[in-house]
Amino acid sequence: MQMRGPRRADLYNGKKMTEGSREEIRLQRFNRDQLKPVKMTQESRLYFAVAVLMCAFASINGVGLNDLLERASQLSDKLHSLSTSLTNDLDSHFPPVGRVMMPRPSMCHTSSLQIPNDKDQALKVPEDELLSLARSLLLAWSDPLALLSTEASSLAHPERNTINSKTKELQDNINSLGAGLEHVFNKMGSTSDNLSSLPFYVNSLGQDKTSRLVNFHFLLSCFRRDSHKIDSFLKVLRCRAAKKRPEMC
Repeated sequence: MQMRGPRRADLYNGKKMTEGSREEIRLQRFNRDQLKPVKMTQESRLYFAVAVLMCAFASINGVGLNDLLERASQLSDKLHSLSTSLTNDLDSHFPPVGRVMMPRPSMCHTSSLQIPNDKDQALKVPEDELLSLARSLLLAWSDPLALLSTEASSLAHPERNTINSKTKELQDNINSLGAGLEHVFNKMGSTSDNLSSLPFYVNSLGQDKTSRLVNFHFLLSCFRRDSHKIDSFLKVLRCRAAKKRPEMC
């Protein structure tokens, strides 16, 4: 009978495999698999970036004003991006009648707040006043975002699960930014804590599914505009803290 040599699978570097060499191969394969790049969607990259910023605010002792404002402006930018993404999700299946039913922007509950209209005006506003405006807007969205978070899971929309997840993320992150701006306020040493009261009296988005979807979209559009204002104010504050010339801001 013809004797067969060792199978290819039993050879390691041309030598007969031992249990130790088999274990070495298993370890090499495991390490190689761990180093494979992981694909990340736009939403997962955004979530990861925001999570890093939230952790940064959690370990804030000894951090300078410039770094605090850098973190705050990055987080506000992420919030605006997330609200834009949410708006796009809603627009993907929004009934035509909803465009007609949508309230005007002047109906937003924060529209009464007197704020700079553009960057040039913002550059003329004192730092403590700009910070108060940003904090007032954040505070004004505490209750509305809680309502949106409650209503999102039952929206009549095919992207309901995604909208629900992103809305809860918005709520968590705006709370984190609010806490971060408290640290900025204390670091700036301002003696004036003049926050504007912008009450929100709505406790329901409506009785029928279309009204609820339209009012959800309206509230989110109001937040998207306000998140852009907050982001602009914080970027001006960051620019001033870095002692940059106004034209560089």
